[in-house]
Amino acid sequence: MLSFGIVALAQSRGWQHWPAFGSQSPYSYSFAGSASSQNQQTLEKSISFYQGRIQKNPTDGLDQAALANLYIQLARTTQNYSWYLLADRSAQQSLANLPFDNKGAILALAKIAEAQHDFATTVSLAESVGNPDALGLVVTAKLAMGQVEAATAVANSLAEQYPSLGSLTLRALTHEAQGQDDLALADYQAAIAAEEPSNTAGSAQTRVFLGRFYVRRGNYKMAQALYREALRIVPDYPLAHLQMAELATVKGQYRRANYHYHEVGGPIALHGLARIQALQGRSATDAWAVAETELRRSVAGNALGHRRDLAHLLLERGDPDDVAEAVTLLEAETVNRRDPKTLDLLAWALMAAGRWPDAQQAIHGALEQGVRDADIAYRAGEIEATLKHSQQAEQFFRLAQDIDPAFNDQTRQRLGLVKQD
Repeated sequence: MLSFGIVALAQSRGWQHWPAFGSQSPYSYSFAGSASSQNQQTLEKSISFYQGRIQKNPTDGLDQAALANLYIQLARTTQNYSWYLLADRSAQQSLANLPFDNKGAILALAKIAEAQHDFATTVSLAESVGNPDALGLVVTAKLAMGQVEAATAVANSLAEQYPSLGSLTLRALTHEAQGQDDLALADYQAAIAAEEPSNTAGSAQTRVFLGRFYVRRGNYKMAQALYREALRIVPDYPLAHLQMAELATVKGQYRRANYHYHEVGGPIALHGLARIQALQGRSATDAWAVAETELRRSVAGNALGHRRDLAHLLLERGDPDDVAEAVTLLEAETVNRRDPKTLDLLAWALMAAGRWPDAQQAIHGALEQGVRDADIAYRAGEIEATLKHSQQAEQFFRLAQDIDPAFNDQTRQRLGLVKQD
């Protein structure tokens, strides 16, 4: 028997009645102007400023910490992860110069650990800092580790003490992780109502998160409007371009998807471009190989935690010879990272390996966290059907349709959730 209630997972359908996006939408950006490449120019000027100060006084610890955090901002803005290497060097030098009461350097190291998907280290470092920015990292890291209740406790405390765009968005993510759609929506709306003109990146990010939420409920129109609004606020925002590319792919708008992937670049975008070629019926052998090479370079250098992304590519490409490696990669990843997406991919790899009871255990681990995700529910149905549990399988298939009425086999293929034919 299943250890969770399918009926409970199918609750909270109020999202179907949420208002359409428009001039009166609670999601419109209410401040004049937008951010652009000037953000990067401002960052580069600030970096140059602190580099000059450090040249004059190389033993200063605070300037090194400030520089480390600026490097991290630039890495996130440009998706050029080599900046994290410079950030780590500056943070370590900062601690060497100022080993006590140096929260700026420790916070930078926590952010670097998060980028590397070393979530246990992220939590340890961030908790030692203890300010709102650091506790925000604790929330996202605990969600990544599958510790939803612990993440929720921190998010609730943050939102109650410091109600802001950032803290309310974090609490929305914890509600979403538990399948509490109405509470998630309320917090997303409250977050946007609390936004300030000085945090354009945060305003764009919250809209992308909310757009992604709508995609998972089959409301592509609302999602696209939110992504566009995010790009209006920050026209070169990588996460918005990636989500726009994925949505365009799902809708079969491959030219538009290509545009957004090229705006981002990097291994994830290369994976998306290979998927598009395969979906168009063109030979994608070279495109898969290019994306694979970039992902392997990242995994080998431990620059970022791209093990899951590499495993996803191997599974989607569909070569049976890759299955064993995909299982190994994902089993290693789930030692520290047990969010629903990782467990879903592990279940897929175990299915491909013929390890059906293990796949069942993995997918149930995802569902028990409370997430409402049509693909996860559908994959659970496939596993139960193979194990001859027809009643449970049918319940999961119905749940997938309840979560996202637009969800079907074509959607799964366009999202890269099954192997390409």
